[in-house]
Amino acid sequence: MHQSVKNILVTHEQIVARSKELGEQITNEYKNHENKPLLVALLKGSVPFLAELIKHIDLDIEYDFMDVSSYEGTESIGDIRIIKDLDRSIKNTEIILVEDIVDTGRTLETVKKLMVQKGASDVKVVTLLDKPDRRVVDITAEYVGFVIPNEFVIGFGLDFDQKFRNLPYVGVLKEEFYK
Repeated sequence: MHQSVKNILVTHEQIVARSKELGEQITNEYKNHENKPLLVALLKGSVPFLAELIKHIDLDIEYDFMDVSSYEGTESIGDIRIIKDLDRSIKNTEIILVEDIVDTGRTLETVKKLMVQKGASDVKVVTLLDKPDRRVVDITAEYVGFVIPNEFVIGFGLDFDQKFRNLPYVGVLKEEFYK
């Protein structure tokens, strides 16, 4: 365990097992759809989860990336900025947004609305982590890896000031590193 981690919330083995379950669920839901979903991963945190999840989706899927920011340090500031948009049109496309964590819900609410404005026929969310105690908007993910308590977490894509994304698990950052 990294010296900055207070405790591990979700092990690498748990992430792989749950990604397999979510991949199978998505496969079963979309296997009879004429057009397969486009997975849209929100950079940078969702990349490890996307990489694990797509191994377990048995469909001819495509994926793309958006870079959206709403954080400064440990807090969501509510000002959603789109840094990188999609590389293709999504008109009449079923979208599955891939998130590392649903926290306040502001980012997801904004991105979902944007997808609909761009003509997506459906927008669903798959998230590795869900932190409902921090929610400030009414939004839920259709596919959830793990519900976690209101702690500042790092690892498996999640960062603190761009560090710790490469940890193979999700852990709680010790308070002395960010207070």
